[in-house]
Amino acid sequence: MISSCFVISDDDFQLIQRNFMDKYYREFDDTEENKLVYTPIFNEYICLVEKYIEAKLLDRIPGFNMSAFTLQHKDEIAGDIFDMLLTFTDFLAFKEMFLDYRAEKEGRGLDLSAGLVVTPLSKPSRSPPQNSLWH
Repeated sequence: MISSCFVISDDDFQLIQRNFMDKYYREFDDTEENKLVYTPIFNEYICLVEKYIEAKLLDRIPGFNMSAFTLQHKDEIAGDIFDMLLTFTDFLAFKEMFLDYRAEKEGRGLDLSAGLVVTPLSKPSRSPPQNSLWH
């Protein structure tokens, strides 16, 4: 069976996804109301992801047909793989991905630095540092 994370961890997919988000991230606003423009962007994204997944599967399985595979193996698809594939078609997850990307691009990403504490691994020595000029 093909690894369930081959798609999302693939460098080519990451580049395709980043280029797609660069193209459209300014369209997305963090409001409850969804703009009409979101629908064609979402549909374009779904087509892009589906084409990519099918092309990757064709590379690994000559003669692969997504429709036939889905019909023949729908009860056999592992839950993790199915859940991962569903996230690509979940509009709310899609919108959240764009909102996070926009916040990052605009420097409004989540800042966790206030919660970080730096602790030395060893206690500092009590003797003064030796300077070669004095010895």
